[in-house]
Amino acid sequence: MPLAQAADGTALHYEVHGSGRPLVLLSGQSNSRRWWDPVRDDFAAAHRTVVLDWRGTGESGRPDTDTYSTPGFARDVVAVLDHAGIDRAHVYGTSMGGRVADGVSPARAQPRAWGRLGADHPGRVDRLVLGCTSPGAPHGVERGPEVRAALSQADGAAARRSLLELMYTPGWIARQGEQSVFHTLGDPTMPPYTRRRHLRAGARHDAWDALPRIAAPTLVVHGTDDLFNPTANAPLLAERIPDARMRLLAGARHAYFEEFAGVATPLVLDFLSETSG
Repeated sequence: MPLAQAADGTALHYEVHGSGRPLVLLSGQSNSRRWWDPVRDDFAAAHRTVVLDWRGTGESGRPDTDTYSTPGFARDVVAVLDHAGIDRAHVYGTSMGGRVADGVSPARAQPRAWGRLGADHPGRVDRLVLGCTSPGAPHGVERGPEVRAALSQADGAAARRSLLELMYTPGWIARQGEQSVFHTLGDPTMPPYTRRRHLRAGARHDAWDALPRIAAPTLVVHGTDDLFNPTANAPLLAERIPDARMRLLAGARHAYFEEFAGVATPLVLDFLSETSG
């Protein structure tokens, strides 16, 4: 079981699957590496794929300290890559994973930090995919009050159903069965304090000023029916990042990468296989 160590000593669990050019898969807020389970093997067939448990999730350490932030998570990713002996990799971040991928301030970056995905450390990043994510609250489009109310219901079963419907279409939920295991609904092993710290980290994210510095070839992917992280964030990112491409998946909701894997995975793999130059 590979364990890297963050700068503050927190243990960071990660796994490596497959072979080929390295690809880091970054999961959503309050979720572990299991987020990628439904599609990880498809990526590992073509890449040396790295998945990790964010601090506070899975088998990583769970400090009750003020070390949870998107810049901090990015430094954790770098610690994992250093431990795995990977100097350069593609990055595919979805939801909060996309915020981590696009959101480390150069002013705050530490030595060997991920930086602004190539702006500060261009040798570390090859190609970048930002899925169902946003530049952050100050300039991004936030979810509506009806969505926030649905997710904060006191009735846990009703809140879970609301989250399911934000992640997947009704048809997909019916085919899978509502009581099936869904890896996108949050890590059930997280204690409340780490869940609160993850929420705070996502709420504080702001990458707007740094987006124009991203030098890596970038693909922005989003579902057209995503209300959890509104689709309007996709063009904001694509217009702000130099030469970025955007692809909207018709009818897809937040977990497009799972439900629409038949379209989304080949799309991403094709983009990653292109030669930069």
